[in-house]
Amino acid sequence: MPPATRKPRSYDPAKTRAAVRAQFAHVHDAVRALTGEQLAGPAHLGEWTVRDLAVHLTMAPGAILRALDAPEPAKRETGLADWALGTATRAAAVDEGTRAFAAAQSDLGALYEETSARFADRFGTDVPERLVATNAGAMSLTDYLVTRTVELIVHSDDLARATGVDIPLDRTALATCTRMLADTLAVKAPGASTEVRIPPFAVVQCVPGPRHTRGTPPSVVETDPLTWIRLATGRARWRTEVDEGRVSASGERSDLGELLPVMS
Repeated sequence: MPPATRKPRSYDPAKTRAAVRAQFAHVHDAVRALTGEQLAGPAHLGEWTVRDLAVHLTMAPGAILRALDAPEPAKRETGLADWALGTATRAAAVDEGTRAFAAAQSDLGALYEETSARFADRFGTDVPERLVATNAGAMSLTDYLVTRTVELIVHSDDLARATGVDIPLDRTALATCTRMLADTLAVKAPGASTEVRIPPFAVVQCVPGPRHTRGTPPSVVETDPLTWIRLATGRARWRTEVDEGRVSASGERSDLGELLPVMS
């Protein structure tokens, strides 16, 4: 019997907008404090410098503004899991676009101030739900905002690890990112033989295998949100996280190593 189709999770538009603004504000504060030496250092993301990464982070809210300024697409073309699972195919274009955009910015501080002001002005009042064009295809505005929380949380962590600067993670943005990546795993590996727990934000069942009729599935995986996000985006290795105790995995179908990352 095939697994039941998973109903897409719904996200609150106002809370998701607020989460994007809040996390970008945390990034803005961190970037203000970076020295020239720190900005010139490696981001440990290919050949990007920390400055390249900092510029890329402005593109998360900036992309929403550009999408809202463009005509509304005629129909929806993609959703959240499609967006996440397709990131590898868009990676080269994102890298090229980021490098070109970073090279054109003479004043990083001014770029952040302008982006913050424009985003606050555009989202000062409720924005009606609509479709927006993205580099992955047309999607709902709320779904696109969810993808921006993923971009901001993942790259805030990248920036913190590259510089040693403590960057707070907005709770709603962290929860949204965690849930979306967990749901993507459930789409990638549909089933109900393994339960993945990421307290306090997400629990999903996935992986084909014998179906249980009640209670907990025979295989269980549990970890914290940040470890999960690093695993789901290729920043951490499954075996390392298990061996070092940041992931607990029990049951014959609890090894998720072959299914990760879900986004890269």
